[in-house]
Amino acid sequence: MAVCSLRITLYILIFAENKLLGDCHDIELTLPTENCQLIMIQLLTPTYWKDYELIDCGDFEKLERFGNVILIRPEPQAVWSKGLSNAEWQRLHHIKFKGRSATSGEWLKKNPNTPDRWHIEYKNPEASIKFRLALTSFKHLGIFPEQAVNWDYITQSIKKFKTPQPKVLNLFAYTGGASLIARAAGADTTHVDSIKQVVTWANENQEISSLTDIRWVVEDALKFVKRELKRGKKYNGIILDPPAYGHGPNGEKWKLEDNINEMMGDVIQLLDPDEHFLILNTYSLGFSSVIIENLLKSAFPQVQNLETGELYLQATAGSKLPLGVFGKFFKG
Repeated sequence: MAVCSLRITLYILIFAENKLLGDCHDIELTLPTENCQLIMIQLLTPTYWKDYELIDCGDFEKLERFGNVILIRPEPQAVWSKGLSNAEWQRLHHIKFKGRSATSGEWLKKNPNTPDRWHIEYKNPEASIKFRLALTSFKHLGIFPEQAVNWDYITQSIKKFKTPQPKVLNLFAYTGGASLIARAAGADTTHVDSIKQVVTWANENQEISSLTDIRWVVEDALKFVKRELKRGKKYNGIILDPPAYGHGPNGEKWKLEDNINEMMGDVIQLLDPDEHFLILNTYSLGFSSVIIENLLKSAFPQVQNLETGELYLQATAGSKLPLGVFGKFFKG
């Protein structure tokens, strides 16, 4: 007999003799092991944010609060209708992004004195970090709030290790949220990104977070991993958040579906065999959590404690905004 204890954050599909029995939330089931298959897909959203709020989303837009600043930004995933009225959106927001092309646009301020840059903080029970936000020409602000789910996993994993100062590698690291939280939790942290400007931005975030000694590397992620393999390096934690498309500093090309299998095959070899965690996060409309599961099991057949699922942000107005899929595992 099999006993399943599941958190409310899990959506479970239970099959017995190839027939779907139903979905369950926060209950215990007993099923015969010889004819049942359990498929778990986690739906996770951040729980510790104070300086961020998704107020509403819909009609291909999202209304968000970062600190005291409320913005309207495009959101291609929000194909449903808004929960709040257009009048309420107009009343609440301070700044709206208006796109001029697929890759650029402009910020329209109600009050010209609203700052272009400001700081916010993220704090969980193990660590706290700060971010410098900025209005960029491509609608981003320098942070992806849904990644707080992964930041919590990083700090929890580091605290469980027996290794006094575990080594953590953050690839495709952007402005460094995962790097900062790993360092704040006590890890010896290496941050790799191919764009010098965002690495500089991440260093600013380190300074305002009162942290030091993150190793900054401006390089193509796949090249860096292969070099570390040749050096015989090992890491206790590895985080990857690869884009769908990208370029290295020397013109190297990255395409997720073409390169991710090779990347994972190499990255797995960098993991410390005794104590490790790995997080793979992707934001690509063509990638599902099942693809992530297959990818990780193929690269690492002996993987333990594998979890896969989808990240989302819960809007105060009621809807859930999906923002990528993940796979993660821990051994300690």
